[in-house]
Amino acid sequence: MAEKKKLVSEITSMDVDFAQWYTDIVKKAEMADYSSVKGCIIMRPYAQALWENIQHTLDGMFKETGHENVAMPIFIPESLLQKEADHVEGFAPECAWVTHGGNDKLEERLCVRPTSETLFCEHYAKIVRSWRDLPKLYNQWCSVVRWEKTTRPFLRSREFWWQEGHTVHATAEEAMEETLRMLNIYAKFFEEWLAIPVLKGEKTEKERFAGAENTYTIEAMMHDCKALQSGTSHYFGDGFARAFGMQYTDKNNTLQYMYQTSWGVSTRIIGAIIMTHGDNEGLVLPPRIAPTQLVVIPVAAHKEGVKEKATELYEQVKAAGIRAKIDLSDNTPGWKFAEYEMKGIPLRLEVGPRDIAEGQCVLVRRDTREKTVVKFEDLEKTIPALLEDIQKSLYEKALKNREAHTYTAKSLDEMKSILAEHTGFIKSMWCGDLACEEKVKEETGMPSRCMPFEQEHIADTCPVCGKPANKMVVWGIAY
Repeated sequence: MAEKKKLVSEITSMDVDFAQWYTDIVKKAEMADYSSVKGCIIMRPYAQALWENIQHTLDGMFKETGHENVAMPIFIPESLLQKEADHVEGFAPECAWVTHGGNDKLEERLCVRPTSETLFCEHYAKIVRSWRDLPKLYNQWCSVVRWEKTTRPFLRSREFWWQEGHTVHATAEEAMEETLRMLNIYAKFFEEWLAIPVLKGEKTEKERFAGAENTYTIEAMMHDCKALQSGTSHYFGDGFARAFGMQYTDKNNTLQYMYQTSWGVSTRIIGAIIMTHGDNEGLVLPPRIAPTQLVVIPVAAHKEGVKEKATELYEQVKAAGIRAKIDLSDNTPGWKFAEYEMKGIPLRLEVGPRDIAEGQCVLVRRDTREKTVVKFEDLEKTIPALLEDIQKSLYEKALKNREAHTYTAKSLDEMKSILAEHTGFIKSMWCGDLACEEKVKEETGMPSRCMPFEQEHIADTCPVCGKPANKMVVWGIAY
């Protein structure tokens, strides 16, 4: 197993330097490479395959709820972007601008889209005329550009890929229902497909999306106990509609403003998978989303009949609906074991001469390294059961990590005392005052993550000012 030791030794231990461990995994597992444009990455085929599985699953969930895909331009005229003051102010520091077309200076600067609210507003103002045209439930898959100062592959880059949903409705109630429905879809996807438990809640006013009346979020805890905002859904009320003249005629033939939402998740999801499930030997991928669920590796492949049997088993499991691959290369079994453990493939099937003689093979789990001897005829039954168990075990492990590193505090001093020894989520009450929220961040480095939908009563007063408090907030150091 010298090959395995050599490959693993090139990965920094997550307990020594989690950030470097993350970068090592991204590179060694061939997920991404750096481009010549600072802050931008190349998504390599393995990460792209993972993203395509994410897209396929989410896109199906969106379409089940009546959403349609569209494609908006990549450029936004400066005058259009400036129509909603809070929105443009929130994105101005991150905007990338096009000033020339060829050698000719443009009459008006064009922003390379950081998000597409303004484009959708302009479009909806043109196509929606009456209540019969509503709701409009649109989504697009695209890349956006935000000129980040500090970047890290998948988690924060100057160009990233995502989906952004933009919908308009006749009433505030319908728009709010949509906002929460999409948040729940995100939560379901994270927990059931990615095996990542999430907290659902509302962002404080300070942490809201620029231009939104309410922002809702799913927050996940990574292996190092830091928080990752994993998906957001925004309720805009009729603020954008008033700025862009988005009106329709209701059933009483009266002009009304539309109510609007937007919601999105990005390739940050890939970073979440790495940091939630990965270990010191590489990726650990949840079976439901893994590009390859099982790899077949012949042992002593030079011996008669081994490659042929391995190929037969590969075809057998593939026909049973398992996403499988086979490695018939000249690399040693030890190298192959290390390579596919690095790539996080959930199951490995080993078969050699002795196995063939006994009519069986060995299945090895990536998450626990547990080995199971299986008769050839039982593979179609055993493999799906093992994959489901891996999926469940990964979720339970991540949930256990979150529960073990979630604390409660009744005072600011107690928060600081907890942080002196631990990283994690801290739950406390809050009076709702911005000054208290900012003081917590200033003295602890923790921004508020959300006001969870599932509220608990921890104390009667705010931990900062001592005034009455009736809202619980979760705080955490975040990526």
